Amino acid sequence: MQDTLLIALFALLGAGAAGLVGALVLRLLRHRSLVVTLTVVAAVAVTAMLAGTLSVAWEMFLSPHDLKVVTIVVAMAAAVSLATAVLLGRWVAARSKALTEAARSFGDGGSFAAPREPGSAELVSLTRELEETSRKLAVSRERERTLEASRRELVAWISHDLRTPLAGLRAMAEALEDGVAADPARYLRQMRTEVERLDGMVGDLFEISRIHAGSLVLTPSPVSVYDLVGDALAGADPLAREHGVRLVGDSVDAVPVDVDSKEMSRVLGNLLVNAIRRTPADGTVAVAARSASGQVVLSVTDGCGGIPEEDLDRVFDTGWRGTHARTPPAGAGLGLAIVRGIVEAHQGRAAVRNVAGGCCFEVTLPTAPA
Repeated sequence: MQDTLLIALFALLGAGAAGLVGALVLRLLRHRSLVVTLTVVAAVAVTAMLAGTLSVAWEMFLSPHDLKVVTIVVAMAAAVSLATAVLLGRWVAARSKALTEAARSFGDGGSFAAPREPGSAELVSLTRELEETSRKLAVSRERERTLEASRRELVAWISHDLRTPLAGLRAMAEALEDGVAADPARYLRQMRTEVERLDGMVGDLFEISRIHAGSLVLTPSPVSVYDLVGDALAGADPLAREHGVRLVGDSVDAVPVDVDSKEMSRVLGNLLVNAIRRTPADGTVAVAARSASGQVVLSVTDGCGGIPEEDLDRVFDTGWRGTHARTPPAGAGLGLAIVRGIVEAHQGRAAVRNVAGGCCFEVTLPTAPA
């Protein structure tokens, strides 16, 4: 038993000394390549085994021949281990380099292309994460391009829509100033109409800027959907009469919702104005509200004739106004964008779909807690 303890002690001392030296070398070379690190690790393991074996052999007073045999065997094992470590390190380094090149490609704006040859489990896992990151970046870039296109379109529409009423106001002001206006009262009424139109455009721009900046502050309170729809129909009735459009709001459930009544009234008002302007005379705009699965679905159905399928996803984009046939005589394409922003701020969603003879805009909101 005593001999066994001595053998274990000498083996521990020899291997421990080799391990301490190896740890020091690893610390000094910690910033070097993976090939060097794996080689040092293999060398430490082999040296520890060799030191422990030789320490025990010397203390056992083996014959020179036996000691030489043990040394040769351990040395061959060390050589094979070191060669294997170098090859493994070069293989891992090659896979790592290929992964680095692939990562650099999507970092420069391209898409990530995974290396053809698989690496270790850790590198495969990292490859999957990089692929997912590349996918998210592609989606983000596409969203950014879409937003930039919307901004350019909005600036173009705003420039056009501001230039027209301003030119009219200048002409009418010059006519009044020169005293050549045949009916000054009519000129003044027209100027007031144009000013109100400009004021509405500025208000829409301010609202959409608050939504995009995330500074839209809501003050929700329980309110009946029936009351919201009734107020919105009353506010849109003069415009409907002017366009010869019938407003229908019979299918409205008295369901409570927890919303900012002012902002939600703006949502319904924008939807109704949008529907009335796009519905031909003698057409009908129907408003409905129903409760389903703890949610309230408000819908506004018009008679616009439908939206092309390729445009359905763009209806709520900032600045979108559809084809020229569907473009209203006024507005900067902000009404529906404001609708979506306000609805999403209420944790709801806005959608549109084609129905027979027109479109159905739907706003889904959570019901008020009991």
